[in-house]
Amino acid sequence: MPTDTFKMLAEYLDSNVLVKLKGGKLIKGTLKSYDQHLNLILADAEELDEKEPRSLGTILVRGDNVVLISPAPK
Repeated sequence: MPTDTFKMLAEYLDSNVLVKLKGGKLIKGTLKSYDQHLNLILADAEELDEKEPRSLGTILVRGDNVVLISPAPK
């Protein structure tokens, strides 16, 4: 994985991010940590769907499920 990706993730630490997973699920949370496999620790995570967000708390997202990471809208 390019080092630019990790520089970008370092800028997102302790910020709200939106993570799109395989299968189309969206999770919003505060990025607390990541590793070289793109495993993510998100605090105050919420699964976003068409109805109502579902609170997940602090979660580990496996990197092989991550499709996209972007800053979350406020």
